[in-house]
Amino acid sequence: MIFAAGLGVRLYPLTANKPKALVEYQGKTLLEHVLLKVINAGIQHIVINVHHFGEQIIDFINQRHFNARIEISDEREELLETAGGLKFAEHFFKECDKILLYNVDVISSIDLRKMINVESRKHSIATHLATLAVRHRQTNRYFLFEEPELRLCGWENTKTNEKKICYEAEETTPLAFSGIHIVDKRILDFIPKNEKMSFTPLYLELAKNHIIRGYLHNEDTWKDMGKLDEFKI
Repeated sequence: MIFAAGLGVRLYPLTANKPKALVEYQGKTLLEHVLLKVINAGIQHIVINVHHFGEQIIDFINQRHFNARIEISDEREELLETAGGLKFAEHFFKECDKILLYNVDVISSIDLRKMINVESRKHSIATHLATLAVRHRQTNRYFLFEEPELRLCGWENTKTNEKKICYEAEETTPLAFSGIHIVDKRILDFIPKNEKMSFTPLYLELAKNHIIRGYLHNEDTWKDMGKLDEFKI
Protein backbone atom coordinates (compact mmCIF):
# COMPACT_ATOMS: atom_id res chain seq x y z
CA MET A 1 0.00 0.00 0.00
CA ILE A 2 1.27 3.44 -0.97
CA PHE A 3 0.22 6.27 1.34
CA ALA A 4 -0.55 9.17 -1.01
CA ALA A 5 -3.37 10.93 0.83
CA GLY A 6 -1.36 13.60 2.65
CA LEU A 7 -2.14 17.30 2.34
CA GLY A 8 1.40 18.19 1.28
CA VAL A 9 1.51 21.26 3.52
CA ARG A 10 5.32 21.24 3.76
CA LEU A 11 5.58 21.30 -0.04
CA TYR A 12 3.41 24.37 -0.60
CA PRO A 13 3.36 26.13 -3.11
CA LEU A 14 4.22 22.99 -5.16
CA THR A 15 0.99 21.46 -3.83
CA ALA A 16 -1.22 24.50 -4.40
CA ASN A 17 -2.98 22.81 -7.33
CA LYS A 18 -1.87 19.17 -7.14
CA PRO A 19 -1.35 16.42 -4.57
CA LYS A 20 2.07 15.75 -3.13
CA ALA A 21 2.13 12.42 -4.96
CA LEU A 22 2.11 14.18 -8.34
CA VAL A 23 4.91 16.65 -7.62
CA GLU A 24 7.77 15.83 -9.98
CA TYR A 25 11.31 14.93 -8.99
CA GLN A 26 13.99 14.15 -11.58
CA GLY A 27 11.43 13.89 -14.38
CA LYS A 28 8.93 11.61 -12.61
CA THR A 29 6.16 12.17 -10.11
CA LEU A 30 6.83 10.95 -6.59
CA LEU A 31 4.04 8.42 -7.08
CA GLU A 32 5.67 7.01 -10.21
CA HIS A 33 9.02 6.69 -8.43
CA VAL A 34 7.40 4.58 -5.71
CA LEU A 35 5.20 2.57 -8.08
CA LEU A 36 8.15 1.56 -10.24
CA LYS A 37 10.20 0.66 -7.17
CA VAL A 38 7.60 -1.64 -5.62
CA ILE A 39 6.70 -3.20 -8.98
CA ASN A 40 10.40 -3.88 -9.65
CA ALA A 41 10.48 -5.63 -6.27
CA GLY A 42 7.93 -8.11 -7.60
CA ILE A 43 4.78 -6.70 -6.03
CA GLN A 44 1.80 -7.09 -8.35
CA HIS A 45 -1.11 -5.85 -6.22
CA ILE A 46 -0.93 -2.23 -5.08
CA VAL A 47 -3.41 -0.09 -3.16
CA ILE A 48 -3.05 3.71 -3.17
CA ASN A 49 -5.00 5.86 -0.73
CA VAL A 50 -6.07 9.33 -1.87
CA HIS A 51 -7.54 12.46 -0.29
CA HIS A 52 -6.06 15.85 -1.27
CA PHE A 53 -6.72 16.37 -5.02
CA GLY A 54 -7.53 12.67 -5.06
CA GLU A 55 -9.20 12.81 -8.48
CA GLN A 56 -5.87 13.82 -10.03
CA ILE A 57 -4.21 10.68 -8.71
CA ILE A 58 -7.09 8.54 -9.98
CA ASP A 59 -6.78 10.14 -13.43
CA PHE A 60 -2.99 9.66 -13.36
CA ILE A 61 -3.39 5.92 -12.73
CA ASN A 62 -6.15 5.53 -15.32
CA GLN A 63 -4.14 7.28 -18.04
CA ARG A 64 -1.00 5.17 -17.61
CA HIS A 65 -0.13 1.51 -17.74
CA PHE A 66 1.76 -0.08 -14.89
CA ASN A 67 2.57 -3.77 -14.73
CA ALA A 68 0.48 -4.34 -11.62
CA ARG A 69 -3.09 -4.44 -10.38
CA ILE A 70 -3.63 -0.99 -8.85
CA GLU A 71 -6.63 -0.11 -6.72
CA ILE A 72 -7.67 3.15 -5.05
CA SER A 73 -8.68 3.51 -1.43
CA ASP A 74 -10.75 6.70 -1.53
CA GLU A 75 -10.43 8.82 1.61
CA ARG A 76 -11.63 12.05 0.02
CA GLU A 77 -14.47 12.34 2.54
CA GLU A 78 -12.15 12.05 5.55
CA LEU A 79 -8.39 11.75 5.91
CA LEU A 80 -7.66 8.93 8.35
CA GLU A 81 -3.83 9.15 8.62
CA THR A 82 -1.62 6.12 8.05
CA ALA A 83 -2.86 3.38 10.40
CA GLY A 84 -6.44 4.56 9.97
CA GLY A 85 -5.94 4.55 6.21
CA LEU A 86 -4.69 0.97 6.29
CA LYS A 87 -7.75 -0.09 8.29
CA PHE A 88 -10.05 1.73 5.85
CA ALA A 89 -8.45 -0.26 2.99
CA GLU A 90 -8.75 -3.58 4.86
CA HIS A 91 -11.08 -5.15 2.28
CA PHE A 92 -8.34 -4.99 -0.36
CA PHE A 93 -6.08 -7.35 1.62
CA LYS A 94 -8.21 -10.45 2.03
CA GLU A 95 -5.87 -12.58 -0.09
CA CYS A 96 -2.55 -11.69 1.54
CA ASP A 97 -0.73 -12.37 4.80
CA LYS A 98 1.70 -9.46 4.81
CA ILE A 99 1.53 -5.91 3.49
CA LEU A 100 4.37 -3.63 2.42
CA LEU A 101 3.60 -0.01 3.37
CA TYR A 102 5.44 2.83 1.62
CA ASN A 103 5.10 6.61 2.06
CA VAL A 104 4.80 8.32 -1.31
CA ASP A 105 7.26 11.07 -0.33
CA VAL A 106 10.15 8.66 0.31
CA ILE A 107 12.87 8.24 -2.30
CA SER A 108 15.39 5.56 -1.36
CA SER A 109 17.77 3.03 -2.84
CA ILE A 110 16.61 0.46 -0.29
CA ASP A 111 16.48 -3.06 -1.74
CA LEU A 112 12.85 -4.03 -1.12
CA ARG A 113 13.38 -7.62 -2.27
CA LYS A 114 16.14 -8.02 0.32
CA MET A 115 14.01 -6.46 3.05
CA ILE A 116 11.08 -8.74 2.20
CA ASN A 117 13.30 -11.84 2.05
CA VAL A 118 15.13 -11.05 5.30
CA GLU A 119 11.89 -10.24 7.06
CA SER A 120 10.30 -13.49 5.91
CA ARG A 121 13.34 -15.64 6.63
CA LYS A 122 14.20 -14.37 10.12
CA HIS A 123 10.81 -14.00 11.67
CA SER A 124 7.84 -16.29 11.23
CA ILE A 125 4.31 -14.91 11.04
CA ALA A 126 3.67 -16.18 14.56
CA THR A 127 6.41 -14.12 16.21
CA HIS A 128 5.97 -10.52 15.16
CA LEU A 129 3.51 -7.97 13.78
CA ALA A 130 5.73 -5.54 11.87
CA THR A 131 9.21 -4.81 10.53
CA LEU A 132 10.23 -1.15 10.20
CA ALA A 133 12.94 0.13 7.87
CA VAL A 134 15.19 2.31 10.05
CA ARG A 135 18.58 3.99 9.80
CA HIS A 136 21.03 6.22 11.61
CA ARG A 137 20.24 9.80 10.57
CA GLN A 138 19.77 13.18 12.19
CA THR A 139 16.19 13.95 13.19
CA ASN A 140 14.18 14.98 16.25
CA ARG A 141 12.14 11.83 16.66
CA TYR A 142 13.53 8.34 17.08
CA PHE A 143 12.22 4.86 17.69
CA LEU A 144 14.22 3.09 20.40
CA PHE A 145 15.24 -0.50 19.75
CA GLU A 146 16.58 -3.12 22.12
CA GLU A 147 19.90 -4.62 21.05
CA PRO A 148 20.88 -6.97 19.53
CA GLU A 149 17.61 -8.07 17.93
CA LEU A 150 16.36 -4.54 17.19
CA ARG A 151 13.06 -5.02 19.00
CA LEU A 152 11.04 -1.82 19.41
CA CYS A 153 10.98 -0.72 23.05
CA GLY A 154 10.28 3.02 22.97
CA TRP A 155 10.29 6.42 21.28
CA GLU A 156 11.83 9.80 22.00
CA ASN A 157 11.71 13.39 20.78
CA THR A 158 15.13 14.93 21.37
CA LYS A 159 13.80 18.45 20.75
CA THR A 160 11.09 18.33 23.44
CA ASN A 161 12.78 15.66 25.60
CA GLU A 162 9.57 13.62 25.49
CA LYS A 163 10.12 9.89 25.88
CA LYS A 164 7.75 6.92 25.77
CA ILE A 165 8.91 3.51 26.97
CA CYS A 166 7.10 0.31 26.00
CA TYR A 167 9.23 -1.87 28.27
CA GLU A 168 12.57 -1.48 30.03
CA ALA A 169 15.58 -2.70 28.03
CA GLU A 170 19.23 -2.83 29.12
CA GLU A 171 20.76 -1.62 25.85
CA THR A 172 18.87 0.51 23.34
CA THR A 173 19.68 2.23 20.04
CA PRO A 174 17.82 5.27 18.67
CA LEU A 175 17.00 4.89 14.97
CA ALA A 176 15.01 7.03 12.55
CA PHE A 177 12.04 5.52 10.76
CA SER A 178 12.28 5.52 6.96
CA GLY A 179 8.56 5.48 6.09
CA ILE A 180 8.78 1.90 4.76
CA HIS A 181 7.46 -1.07 6.74
CA ILE A 182 6.05 -4.56 6.39
CA VAL A 183 3.11 -5.54 8.56
CA ASP A 184 1.39 -8.82 9.24
CA LYS A 185 -2.28 -8.65 8.28
CA ARG A 186 -3.16 -9.47 11.89
CA ILE A 187 -2.27 -5.89 12.79
CA LEU A 188 -5.59 -4.82 11.27
CA ASP A 189 -7.33 -6.40 14.25
CA PHE A 190 -5.71 -3.81 16.53
CA ILE A 191 -6.74 -0.71 14.53
CA PRO A 192 -10.18 0.77 15.29
CA LYS A 193 -12.50 1.39 12.35
CA ASN A 194 -13.11 4.89 11.00
CA GLU A 195 -10.68 6.58 13.38
CA LYS A 196 -7.73 8.81 12.60
CA MET A 197 -4.58 7.09 13.76
CA SER A 198 -0.93 7.17 12.81
CA PHE A 199 1.42 4.22 13.13
CA THR A 200 3.70 5.67 15.81
CA PRO A 201 1.23 5.45 18.73
CA LEU A 202 -0.08 2.14 17.40
CA TYR A 203 3.38 0.58 17.28
CA LEU A 204 4.27 1.89 20.73
CA GLU A 205 1.13 0.39 22.23
CA LEU A 206 1.55 -2.93 20.44
CA ALA A 207 5.24 -3.17 21.37
CA LYS A 208 4.25 -3.64 25.02
CA ASN A 209 2.98 -7.14 24.29
CA HIS A 210 4.02 -7.92 20.71
CA ILE A 211 7.25 -7.94 18.76
CA ILE A 212 7.92 -5.01 16.41
CA ARG A 213 11.35 -5.22 14.79
CA GLY A 214 13.67 -2.85 12.99
CA TYR A 215 15.35 -3.48 9.64
CA LEU A 216 18.59 -1.48 9.45
CA HIS A 217 19.50 -0.08 6.02
CA ASN A 218 22.30 2.40 6.67
CA GLU A 219 24.02 1.61 3.38
CA ASP A 220 21.13 2.96 1.27
CA THR A 221 20.40 6.49 0.13
CA TRP A 222 17.23 8.04 1.54
CA LYS A 223 15.35 11.31 1.02
CA ASP A 224 12.25 12.79 2.65
CA MET A 225 10.64 14.43 -0.38
CA GLY A 226 7.93 15.90 1.80
CA LYS A 227 10.35 18.77 2.46
CA LEU A 228 10.50 21.66 0.02
CA ASP A 229 14.29 21.96 0.39
CA GLU A 230 14.78 18.60 -1.35
CA PHE A 231 13.39 20.07 -4.59
CA LYS A 232 15.72 23.07 -4.58
CA ILE A 233 18.82 22.97 -6.73
